[in-house]
Amino acid sequence: MAKQTPMTKAASQRIQSTTAKNGGNTSKGSFPARAQSTADSKSSKGSK
Repeated sequence: MAKQTPMTKAASQRIQSTTAKNGGNTSKGSFPARAQSTADSKSSKGSK
């Protein structure tokens, strides 16, 4: 099994930026949106 790396805010920003620059879909439900949501939820759990 491949090593899993946790989603960070920086990684989600890179994904969203690259997708947008290449004319991709960044709307609700897209991979970049899900990545950002995951990073946000992991970030809020870590700060409590």
